[in-house]
Amino acid sequence: MKLDTLFHQMVRIRMVEEAIADHYSEQEMRCPVHLSIGQEAVAVGICSQLYDTDFLVSNHRAHAHYLAKGGSLNAMIAEIYGKETGCSRGRGGSMHLVDPEKNILGTTPIVGGSLPVAVGSAFASYLRDEPHCTCVFFGEGATEEGVFSECLNFASLHNLPVLFVCENNFYSVYSPMKVRQSPKRSRIGIAEAHGISSFKEDGNDVEKVYHAGKKAIEHIRAKKGPYFLEFTTYRLKEHCGPNIDTMLGYRSYEEVEAWEKRCPIEKLKKQCTIDVDALTAEIKEAFCAAKNAPYPESAAFHEEVFA
Repeated sequence: MKLDTLFHQMVRIRMVEEAIADHYSEQEMRCPVHLSIGQEAVAVGICSQLYDTDFLVSNHRAHAHYLAKGGSLNAMIAEIYGKETGCSRGRGGSMHLVDPEKNILGTTPIVGGSLPVAVGSAFASYLRDEPHCTCVFFGEGATEEGVFSECLNFASLHNLPVLFVCENNFYSVYSPMKVRQSPKRSRIGIAEAHGISSFKEDGNDVEKVYHAGKKAIEHIRAKKGPYFLEFTTYRLKEHCGPNIDTMLGYRSYEEVEAWEKRCPIEKLKKQCTIDVDALTAEIKEAFCAAKNAPYPESAAFHEEVFA
């Protein structure tokens, strides 16, 4: 894939996220939002190689994954506004995105909750002998959950066509890695201990992400079993919401500034060009459509909601 195409996808995601941040204070989006600003390279580098027939499962910070896999922008924005035209008919909000046409099975806010869904999807492909890959995105915090090892074990045992993509942004809400995981702990090592091929790479370099993803997906398509990728990256906004949060003290201004200089989009600005006006118009149209769309009828609130 051409570098200009990857750059275009990253800028599109960034502009959508910035538009969400700009409009959030209007109090019309009544759900929490977890923005991916700063982490776009992982989503784009991996999803650009997935087929429409491949499956995607994601977590609470899913806007970038959803858009990079080809999910409908209009449906996503409408969902965040809680409208009937949203991808979950306005019932799920930012953390529950789905697009059956693109095989985006859904996203879940429960840390680690996306892992067994993805393994189940891959197991279905295995049982049906279908040539589909299932890709699951999760943060490094999810690797602290018991379900992580359980899913690695099951995927390895059955040689499942699943790609585990860990976005390591170093924080679980306000807790840094050093208070949650031993410095001797290796997520790559854990995956390899389960017999899964693994690789760690710079998640802020879209070309490196692309090549790591290409190797992993080719491995899976050759029926060589699951693959585990860990990408180091960084969220530039607060954990949940549209703001900068350096004043909270859990990370320093200097740290954020250093990662801003490593921004995956800034790295390519001198090499690539983009039609910003066209993207601005597309995003504006999506927000206008969402604001003008109807809310779900109260009598239909129980529809497509399961307990």
